[in-house]
Amino acid sequence: MLMQNILFFGDSLTAGYGLRNAATESFPALIRQKIDAEKLDYKIINAGLSGDTSAVSIFVLELGINDIIRGITPSTTLKNLQAITDKVKAKYPQAKIAVMGMEIPAFIHSPVAASFSEVYRTLASANQSGLVPFFLNGVAGKPQLNMPDRLHPNAEGYKVIADNVWPAIKQLLV
Repeated sequence: MLMQNILFFGDSLTAGYGLRNAATESFPALIRQKIDAEKLDYKIINAGLSGDTSAVSIFVLELGINDIIRGITPSTTLKNLQAITDKVKAKYPQAKIAVMGMEIPAFIHSPVAASFSEVYRTLASANQSGLVPFFLNGVAGKPQLNMPDRLHPNAEGYKVIADNVWPAIKQLLV
């Protein structure tokens, strides 16, 4: 069974502002303790940000590569990403969306690589969204720009990513 995620999206009340250790004392952390006590298979994600409001001007969506790793089909990934996009558009109709595309790294051999990378183009096109075709462009496969796991960028890798992503986000700012 696939692990389920619970995303807490909020402001300082969610973030645990002022607590000595928000990672263990915030309300999402306390919910995690209750879930653990019940031995339930859920991951808690605390996306609380102090000072945040309900107004969203630009929504940046970067998800999906773990779907392939976990055997989720590209069509299901597209359906899930579209559902997220639909919710954002319903809640924040004026928000502009930037889709961060992913590709399957060359060292992971997969028969669905082409259809997976098409997910992001399809999503961006269907929603008139900004698109970065490959979020890890210039970083994937370069040991000097990645953590030892070869999957996650290091600080230098994120500088390359920021340079790649900035034009797509800047275009949405005007």
